[in-house]
Formats: sequence, structure tokens, C-alpha cells
Amino acid sequence: MAKKAYEARTEELLMPIAQAQGVEIYDVEYVKEGADWYLRAYIDKPEGVNIQDCEAVSRALSDALDKEDFIEEAYILEVSSPGLGRTLKKDRHLEKSLGKEVEIKTYKPIDNSKEFSGVLKAYDSNTITVTSGEEEMVFTRSDVALIRLALDF
Repeated sequence: MAKKAYEARTEELLMPIAQAQGVEIYDVEYVKEGADWYLRAYIDKPEGVNIQDCEAVSRALSDALDKEDFIEEAYILEVSSPGLGRTLKKDRHLEKSLGKEVEIKTYKPIDNSKEFSGVLKAYDSNTITVTSGEEEMVFTRSDVALIRLALDF
């Protein structure tokens, strides 16, 4: 089974658990870091998740994963909040972030820069539009390496 299939199956198992715990699934990722594989489930709710939310979801998800046993490699399960500077990977993330300050990093320099910030104004299947002051910047999605919420300090 491939990485994406592991993520999709984990998300299926996580759906009823998240509903029962009153949280939403933000993202699921299966990644290798160094010698270890990590299965990460990011959960969220409007008032923010706490350690008890993460613990309850982690225990229930761990039991479901043990029962299904579809991941061949040994892995470390982590359940957490996506954090304040969350990465916006999916259209549903972009939709919730319209009108908010974002940071964008591109693969290649655009006008001698690879880092941009502004207010997320719009997106579609091919582009992401942000405004910074009076300037409107349109990025081709394939050029964007990372887009995340900006941290306000």
C-alpha cells in the first residue's frame, strides 16, 4: 500500500472518532524522518484543541489502527493541533483562511524573492491570490512550495 493510501485509510478510520470527540480532521500525513516513519493526525476545533482532545483521539485511533493493521512498517503515531502557523495544503484549508494573513514560499525566485506575505484573497485550481497593501500577487499553485498562516506577534 502506498503512502497516500495509508493516509486515506487512516482518515477514514479517524472520521467517526473525530466526530465522537467533537473535533475535525485537519490533515493526516505519513512521512519518513530519518530512520523513523510517522503517522500524524492533525485535529482542530473552533476553540482550539487541548491535550485531552489529542489523548482521547490518539487512544481511539491507535486501537482502530491496531485492529485494521494495514501499515506494514513500524511507525510512530502522533495526534496534535495543526498549530497557529498551520500549513494550508488543501482547498478546505484555503477556504477557511480567506481574508487572513499568509506566508508563501516559492520553489524558484519571483522578482528575486522566494518569500512573500499578504492577505489571502482568492484561490482556484491553478492559482492563489494574495494582496499586500495595494499590490495584488497571483501565484501559480505549481510554483508554491509552502503556504501557511502568518504568525502575529
